[in-house]
Amino acid sequence: MKKEIYITDYNCITPLGFDVSSNWNNLVKGNSGVALHKVIENQETFYASIIDTEKLNEEFNNKFDSQGFTRLEKMFLLSLKPLVEKHSITEETAFILSTTKGNISLLKNQTELPEGAYLSNLAQKIADYFGFKTKPIVVSNACVSGVMAIAVAKNMILAGKYKDAFVIAGDEVSEFVISGFNSFQAIGTGPCKPYDKNRNGINIGEATAAAYITSVLDENEKFRFKILGDSAVNDANHISGPSRTGDGLYASIRNAMTEANITKEQVDFISAHGTATLYNDEMEAIAFNRMELQHVPLNSMKGYYGHCLGASGLLETIISMESARHEVLIPSKNFDEEGISQPLNIIKENQPARVRYILKTASGFGGCNAAVVMEKC
Repeated sequence: MKKEIYITDYNCITPLGFDVSSNWNNLVKGNSGVALHKVIENQETFYASIIDTEKLNEEFNNKFDSQGFTRLEKMFLLSLKPLVEKHSITEETAFILSTTKGNISLLKNQTELPEGAYLSNLAQKIADYFGFKTKPIVVSNACVSGVMAIAVAKNMILAGKYKDAFVIAGDEVSEFVISGFNSFQAIGTGPCKPYDKNRNGINIGEATAAAYITSVLDENEKFRFKILGDSAVNDANHISGPSRTGDGLYASIRNAMTEANITKEQVDFISAHGTATLYNDEMEAIAFNRMELQHVPLNSMKGYYGHCLGASGLLETIISMESARHEVLIPSKNFDEEGISQPLNIIKENQPARVRYILKTASGFGGCNAAVVMEKC
């Protein structure tokens, strides 16, 4: 009999709150973390979703006695702490960290590469603090990292390598990241508008998220979501441009749904990537239509959180599960008029819904695409 893998706990740290309930309450009210910020001295302000550093430090100091952590590390520690306090860490527990850039800010004004900038060292530092007994696993594959980290946990538990796993995902807004997206001319001039006719680019965001994934259930869980299927496919289209045919995303969704053994009629909700760039949103519309999923209610969370890079996939998965728990689908913020060549059922206002099967997708630079299917139990 095939082992079943579940997500039974999660947490997040974002500009909308330092726990899941605060985030959910803000989302239901339509509040967004996107605002004008100035990150680079000689550049103008731009729209991004950034955590208030003073509030972050205050929250951290209230819950931790330790010092010597970077801003991103504080975000990771805060997101993971409530989970490790409720679930035991054993020799059969995996620790998986998802990020695209990690402590990239440590490189500023440095002539030599600081040890803390290595992703493996970042993961080990967090693991050591909480007393993990196994070697950390780092998942860093552009913007699909958060979704892939869920898949890695599921598949390693299925393979018998571990019995459970703590997955954390995070990135912060930095000069390096902003400069990179500026070089692509990809940053929007206002709050981002996924799938909208007048979209013109992304808002960068920052967050950390954490999830507990296990094959061993107990009676104290408030909820459980079964991870039914997953897939990651690289279409090798371009170093930064999405496929015009949606091949990689289409294949990822098809494979994940095949493993999950569900039909297109059974999918109740899609949490899409929706970056608000011209080509990404168009590619997604094509892929969803190829899978005949165009009638399924769909949203992008980028209008609330911006694009949180390695955190986005896990954070948006958590919000999807909250939607299923509360039986409320959140609208795709800032969407007014469809601006894609093929139709999608984009959610425009809070709507009640019974959600059993969730499809979460992500796409990123280098042609990477990923999908995961979950079932509310």
